[in-house]
Amino acid sequence: MKRLLLLLAFFPAILKAQTTGADDWKKVYRSFATKVNDVVHTRLDAKFDYDKSYLNGKVWITLEPHFYSTDSLQLDAKGMNIHQVAIVKAGKNIPLKYGYDSLFLNIQLDKSYKKGERYTVYIDYTAKPNEFKAAGSAAITDAKGLYFINPKGEEKDKPTQIWTQGETEATSVWVPTIDRPNQKSTQLFNLTVPKKYVSLSNGKLIAQKLNTDGTRTDTWSMDQPHAPYLFFMGIGDYAVVKDSYKGKEVSYYVEKEYEKVARKIFGDTPEMMAFFSKKLGVEYPWVKYSQMTARDYVSGAMENTTATLHQESAQQDARELVDGNGWESTIAHELFHQWFGDLVTAESWSNLTVNESFADYSQYLWAEYKHGKDEAMFENFNQMRGYIGSGQQARDLVRFYYKDKEDMFDAISYNKGGRILHMLRNLVGDDAFFASLNKYLTTHKFGNGNAHKLRLAFEEVTGKDLNWFFNQWYFGNGHPRIDISYQYNTEKQVASVIIKQIQAGDKIFRLPFTIDIWHGNEKKREMVWMENKADTFNFSVKSKPDQINVDADKYLLVDKKDNKNLAEFIHQFKHAGNYLDRREAVAFAGNNLKEPAAVQLLMDALNDPYFRIRSLAITNLAKVTPDDALIAKMESIAKNDPKRTVKAEAIDFLAKLKKESYSSLFMQATKDSSYTLAGAGLEALSEIDSAAALTLAKELSKSPSKGRLNEAISGIMITYGDETAFPIVSDSYEKMPLTFAKVQMSATYAAFAAKLTKMDEFTKAVDAIFAFRDMIPPSARAQTDPTILGALKSLATAKEAAGAKQMADYVRNKLPEEKK
Repeated sequence: MKRLLLLLAFFPAILKAQTTGADDWKKVYRSFATKVNDVVHTRLDAKFDYDKSYLNGKVWITLEPHFYSTDSLQLDAKGMNIHQVAIVKAGKNIPLKYGYDSLFLNIQLDKSYKKGERYTVYIDYTAKPNEFKAAGSAAITDAKGLYFINPKGEEKDKPTQIWTQGETEATSVWVPTIDRPNQKSTQLFNLTVPKKYVSLSNGKLIAQKLNTDGTRTDTWSMDQPHAPYLFFMGIGDYAVVKDSYKGKEVSYYVEKEYEKVARKIFGDTPEMMAFFSKKLGVEYPWVKYSQMTARDYVSGAMENTTATLHQESAQQDARELVDGNGWESTIAHELFHQWFGDLVTAESWSNLTVNESFADYSQYLWAEYKHGKDEAMFENFNQMRGYIGSGQQARDLVRFYYKDKEDMFDAISYNKGGRILHMLRNLVGDDAFFASLNKYLTTHKFGNGNAHKLRLAFEEVTGKDLNWFFNQWYFGNGHPRIDISYQYNTEKQVASVIIKQIQAGDKIFRLPFTIDIWHGNEKKREMVWMENKADTFNFSVKSKPDQINVDADKYLLVDKKDNKNLAEFIHQFKHAGNYLDRREAVAFAGNNLKEPAAVQLLMDALNDPYFRIRSLAITNLAKVTPDDALIAKMESIAKNDPKRTVKAEAIDFLAKLKKESYSSLFMQATKDSSYTLAGAGLEALSEIDSAAALTLAKELSKSPSKGRLNEAISGIMITYGDETAFPIVSDSYEKMPLTFAKVQMSATYAAFAAKLTKMDEFTKAVDAIFAFRDMIPPSARAQTDPTILGALKSLATAKEAAGAKQMADYVRNKLPEEKK
């Protein structure tokens, strides 16, 4: 699963679990689920009541005792009406006694069954997901399992869809099962749907039958076992774009307006399948691979076996894709789960990281292969920054004590886990790393994994005892904070590196890493191990080094202070070479802008081959008073840079100069196919000619817009327009995805609402802002409420001052503290 990351990516700390209240959970050991019965096969006949948002189901579950004989069966079945429970004997349903408490279905079997003795239970039931209340998490904002989207077609601009979300244990809201990750079942699903819609499920579509009532029954067969949380159904009016990989179907289910760009969004999938199969030495293990988009999805994406579901943000139009596929890493993430998570599944939620850390790290692997080392190192750095900023360092990676299983979906299981794999790869070497992954996958395929099994695979391949590594990183918490300083003894010709671990507490991390010692263009590499709170590493040299680069390949998960001077960072930028070396140098220069050499380093960085370095340099140069040379360089970048996002950064820089002579440059940018560049041009134009910008914004609002252009149009119409702009502003705001940009836009929209005089428009604006706030996970609101609620309080005050008491009261009555 990829978390609901559009918003959370800007606030990694909001993934922090809600841990207020009783601490009894700290004493509850979270083992894997005890297996009394094993689910072997699940046959489901499902019909859907769109008016009531019900699933009318008949399910045949084949099971067998795991080891000990048993005469009873407990199934998870949440919030259902149970009509009949029976044992199937010779094709006949023989009623069984059962008890049901709305969560568990306890069945008395007709006899005691032994290990190896299979039996089939039949259940006739109705699932009522909208009537089942369950809390979600920061990653999964709801847990009702089965979702009817606009089922009666009452929302004119929204398609009618049905989709499921099983992780963690919500499949049992729509089909009785043993809803635990250490169960594995094959399946046969017969889905009866309106014939105008298509369906998608796990496995292969083996039959379709038209019915006389305007429906069609689609039969999906899954012959390989997988966990119940990965069971999936998706139904709707989709275009299905077909692709293939080694004769296997690869397909993309998108809303019809995105049919022409489906391959631009998902078209790397066959290449990803080939790349991951080769890297792992394990061919893609399933019969097909499909990807579907969903409206109002409760997470980022979900790796249902053979049938991944993505939130609607995956659907990018051609203009969005000009700036790159923003969903590419998510596509890689979910595909890699087909091996790590689906083929080999974490035995318990305590071991979730053996699913999610691998999917997280796949983003690095794909970026390294497809886009080069710089982009991969950016991915690693960005994910590490997300972990370090999360405030979750006290949590173990493998966690046997937690308040709720949903708490496992955090920056530890994902970000930190991925960085630990990166260090493990460096420790054992590439060949051993991927051979070990192959060992783990082939040993436990169609079964379950955990961190111990992963360690054993690595030890068997490498012949090395890795308990120290796993105890430190998998069964411990935190990370090292280090302070690096340097000395040079002229007389002895010895260069010294002094490294101190300064993290709180007594824990000392054992850290293997490389140190590069540079003299001009030449470097000498040394391998060292840090094993104490403070270590000094001495190196014989012929002269004082120009710079010493600790953790030269930047593998360590570490928060560091590197006490280099500007000259050393300039050398690092020019010679050390990788993305993080250059980024560190640019960041240091940005904090030392009084030094001419620092400004020159940033000027040099404007010519860097990697666009993210150029962008960072522009951001830092925005803090200096520009001279003619810098302005000329920014003009050149705005016109000629090969990356449109960098052009947009340069236009932002020039906009602050407020020169009317840039009018044609900014106007030209508004016509670009890139939403980012067009939005930057429109915002820049507003700085020098607000009237022209407003006129242009009104014109541009007549055509589809997303991303920064949409934000620019809305912002300009809100700032410079009057209440006649309400229809455009309202529509634009409501279509914005769940992003930090919408948090900021909420404050601007609230300010615009102060201009509104019609009560119906005013209430619609206020309701939309509150509706957005309600979509934000409660754990995030400490960060977002000051902006959103602060703006609404200001709106109420402004309306009261203007004599519009009814409007002021309307806002205040909806504020959380007023409701209390």
